[in-house]
Amino acid sequence: EMFLTRNGDYLYVANSDDNSVSIINTKTKTVVQTLNAALYPDSPSGSTSNGLALSEDEKTLYIANADNNSLAVFDVSVVSESKSKGFIPVGWYPTNVKVVGKKIFVTNGKGLTSYANPFGPNPVDRRQLVLSHKAEVAKPEKVQYIGSLFRGSLSIITEPSVSQLGIFSQAVYINSPYSKSGELNAEGEPGNPVPMKVGDKSPIKHVFYIIKENRTYDQVLSDIPGGNGDTSLLLFGEKITPNQHKLARDYVLLDNFYVDAEVSADGHNWSMGAYANDYVEKNWPASYGQKGGTHGTSATLKIGNNKDGFIWDLCAKHNVSYRSYGEFVSDDFGMKPRLESLKGHSAKFAPYGMGTRDTTRFYQWKSDFDLLVENDAVPQFSTIRLGNNHTEGMRAGRPTPFAHVADNDLAVGMLIDHLSKSPVWKESVVFILEDDAQNGPDHVDAHRSPAFVVGPFVKRKYVDHTMYTTSGMLRTMELILGLPPMTQYDAAATPMWRLFTKNPDFTPYNHLPVSVDLNDKNPENTKLGKLSEKFNWTKEDSVPDLIFNEILWQGIKGKPAPSPVRAAFLKINDKD
Repeated sequence: EMFLTRNGDYLYVANSDDNSVSIINTKTKTVVQTLNAALYPDSPSGSTSNGLALSEDEKTLYIANADNNSLAVFDVSVVSESKSKGFIPVGWYPTNVKVVGKKIFVTNGKGLTSYANPFGPNPVDRRQLVLSHKAEVAKPEKVQYIGSLFRGSLSIITEPSVSQLGIFSQAVYINSPYSKSGELNAEGEPGNPVPMKVGDKSPIKHVFYIIKENRTYDQVLSDIPGGNGDTSLLLFGEKITPNQHKLARDYVLLDNFYVDAEVSADGHNWSMGAYANDYVEKNWPASYGQKGGTHGTSATLKIGNNKDGFIWDLCAKHNVSYRSYGEFVSDDFGMKPRLESLKGHSAKFAPYGMGTRDTTRFYQWKSDFDLLVENDAVPQFSTIRLGNNHTEGMRAGRPTPFAHVADNDLAVGMLIDHLSKSPVWKESVVFILEDDAQNGPDHVDAHRSPAFVVGPFVKRKYVDHTMYTTSGMLRTMELILGLPPMTQYDAAATPMWRLFTKNPDFTPYNHLPVSVDLNDKNPENTKLGKLSEKFNWTKEDSVPDLIFNEILWQGIKGKPAPSPVRAAFLKINDKD
């Protein structure tokens, strides 16, 4: 946002990726001062300064810090000598500020919390239009759609006194999980394979990061005893995903892991960068809602990229060797990466698309990996995209949802099997997550998702109820590789040290075969099949999410899908 003073002499410009505001002298066309709006000096991206307003006397500037859920307040009575006055806590993701008299009005883009949608749409059975509700959550006027669950709110604040602003500022700091001290130091225990300090050595030398697509915990793992699961929401249980179940049982069951993203548009930026910038956050809802525009993520538009790049850029900066299979690429062979940092680091590997099996992708990875092993050139960090658990719904003549998910499960199992019998296994770890949970059914929250950590230094037959997030998984990998955090989110996130042990178990993993036919196809000329044919399945999340979930659920269960449950706490990455 930009704000021009009444006399036109100064233009205030919010720099959302930089946590700052530039003050421009319009006559000389020069920046006279830059205001750092973050809670701490030299903070990485993550405050997201995106909204501006001046008090009526134009002596006080209010800056909306979207990802800090606060306003930064500056004294600008002498523009060239502006100084911070403090902070004001507001709602979730403030986007705009206005001042009228002594009142400050703040629009909070995501409101105060998110809601369950018990009156969610059922477009397959009733051919409903997916419309926004306009009444109370308990009595929606129309159909509750996910885009309306983030109900914006308005904060109205009386211009605070000096003492009141001091109290407000203290509250903002207490509410924030991020601190400067946490950037280079993390919680943990001495001797753990996950270091407590950036740069300290780990016995783990090779990190493999597998990114899957869009499942919730209850859809996949709710049938495992000891975890917090609701089996009434189970879609792809042990019969369909035997390897994921075996990994959870043999290593660690994580039943309190949450993705930071809502959809794939922001999901791959979060998964690779611990952040989705202001452009992405504000554009994906319109893009997904078919109201125009593009979200520009996964490096499809530079404006959608994180300021300091993604995990590969971080590796390049700190001389950590890396290789990528299928992420942020534009062609059928994975050889046209969209980022400079991936040029020369992307293997020949089929990118996302339902036309190639994930088991085929496994063999592509295996061929490349074996050559790297032979040449003693296995990189320290590898990203591998296996996304066929997204499925194609009930699209006529295409593999059934069971076949797609089973193919994905087999590919994961085969990859762990092969890696565990390689020379680098004794110094390796594998992290597996979903880029987002695609709003599927989960009785805790729609962000709760399956996640796995596998390797010799990972505990065996262990259940960890600690709350972890996408950013926390990235933080763990960064600490192992000796890397600093990329943003305020991974700097603040809880690393996954509790599930590691300093006493390694080098026993290899033997994958389990599939128990369903990977050649099973959806029947022709069904109502769900005809509905599925209307959508583009070559790109992730191109199908309206509620319609897609309804297709999946009805195709498998034969009855309408339950509504997802949503909560607000996940975006904060709280340490608790």
